[in-house]
Amino acid sequence: MSSRERLDAAFALRQPDRTPVLGGMIACPEHIMKIAGVDAGTYWSDPTGVSIEAYGRLGADGLLGLYVPPRTDDYRCVDHETYSHARTGQSLEDALEEIDFMPGPEQAENELDFEDAYGRLRQSVLRMQEQCGDMLHIPPQWGLGAQVCWYTVFGYENYFCVVGLYPDRARKLMELGGVYGRFKARLVARAFQEGIFPPVVYFGEDICTQRGPMISPDFLEKYFLPELKRGLEPVLEVGCKPIWHCDGDVRLLLPLLFDAGIQGLQGFQPECGLTIDEVAQMRTRDGEPLVIFGPLAVTTEMPVCTPDEIRRKTRHAISICRQNGAGLCLFTSNTINPDVPLENILAMHEAAREDEDVDTRAKL
Repeated sequence: MSSRERLDAAFALRQPDRTPVLGGMIACPEHIMKIAGVDAGTYWSDPTGVSIEAYGRLGADGLLGLYVPPRTDDYRCVDHETYSHARTGQSLEDALEEIDFMPGPEQAENELDFEDAYGRLRQSVLRMQEQCGDMLHIPPQWGLGAQVCWYTVFGYENYFCVVGLYPDRARKLMELGGVYGRFKARLVARAFQEGIFPPVVYFGEDICTQRGPMISPDFLEKYFLPELKRGLEPVLEVGCKPIWHCDGDVRLLLPLLFDAGIQGLQGFQPECGLTIDEVAQMRTRDGEPLVIFGPLAVTTEMPVCTPDEIRRKTRHAISICRQNGAGLCLFTSNTINPDVPLENILAMHEAAREDEDVDTRAKL
């Protein structure tokens, strides 16, 4: 099978010749350089191109986005300059005033230019897929369906004060998030129908800590879930499967997510009580097994296990998903930081190739 055929089989819950592997999230330039066999000068002259070359050498079938460090002295996706300090210095009163001046849902929808936005999405997807060659590019679509994490705009303190103290403003944000999320879903649906977007769409909301949701499930069920259900309709109607990026302990929210139409998970964490053994047995609202991107943890497994342990965990994930009919695409729970030994990354990929050898021998 080609990489695309292998992934398509997993997405459709059919048995591929071996379990496909996803790449794109190694947040360690030194690892990428070693895999690609280049020096630092070559890497920093074209980090995207070198990274694609490295994942090709690893044998990745697809790229779930592509992590490129923002500068030579950093490897992090989130730092002191990003969303945890959004709008530093903005008061709660300022945030409320800004929400009041934001357009209502109907006005916001009327202001969106579908053809312009679709042209930009189409160009971006085609350009990156051309660079990826035989590997399938799966571009993340953050904010698709609906948006609940408005702390990226107002900061944590202001946003959670709005949710807890000003329900009318919070509801307005949920409704606006639904407008923008459904708009993005319509764009993806058209791109999928035109054959330039994969049959899955990867997205999600970081709304959980290690101890559970940061907003009560009751609030989410009342205000967020209706928007998410409506927002996912365009992709579900054309047969594009929504794959949700989990964060922290998401267990309380899973019934809501499946009710909204989620058909797969990525990012679930065994250290938060959600293991591959449980996820492989879960079902969509239509009773189908899930598409799974995972399951190796980047905190409790990839940095601390031996290569042999990583191989065993990989083989176990492949076996348990196969037994339960789940569509496994081998990946990690999040970005692979420099604390993960390169040997463990190689071991994960080697275990997938062993799966191909076993399957081939079984056929003979």
